[in-house]
Amino acid sequence: MPNYRRADASGASYFFTVNTYRRQPFLIDADVRAALRHGITRVRQTMSFKIEAWVLLPDHMHCIWTLPEGDSDFSSRWRMIKIIVTQSCAERLHNEQWQTTRRAAKRQSTLWQQRFWEHQIRDEKDLINHVDYIHYNSVKHGHAQQVKDWPWSSFHRYVHQGRLPEAWGGGDVEGTFGE
Repeated sequence: MPNYRRADASGASYFFTVNTYRRQPFLIDADVRAALRHGITRVRQTMSFKIEAWVLLPDHMHCIWTLPEGDSDFSSRWRMIKIIVTQSCAERLHNEQWQTTRRAAKRQSTLWQQRFWEHQIRDEKDLINHVDYIHYNSVKHGHAQQVKDWPWSSFHRYVHQGRLPEAWGGGDVEGTFGE
């Protein structure tokens, strides 16, 4: 396997994609959402980060975090969040038939794909493009007809803050949150 180098700029913003193992569609279940919220809150108590945008879909999520100056350790944050969700939800969601010897040796559950994808945000245009991508993702995957119809998205915060119109991404409305 090639040596993959993760981005490591301190104080930067990062776009992430995190998938469930075998794309299981459980992320929008009430108990998982509550565990995820709890995990994020707990991790932010010791390792702060700002959530710029987020969308939660049944089998994956996208988000953008900005880390504090002098800090580039997003991997530990994700590891702790995944552990907290797993500890809370494994009794219901763990699938022993999918537990391989390798996963067991690494103490991995059958809830999460082992790795996640990250992209360091390069500039304001890149940030805008990724926020728009996040907000439109529920429509792209056929979970909603319009962005406003998907409840598990930071889009609603952007509308509340006046950064996007409620009809954005739902037909004839053009523009991005950066305009």
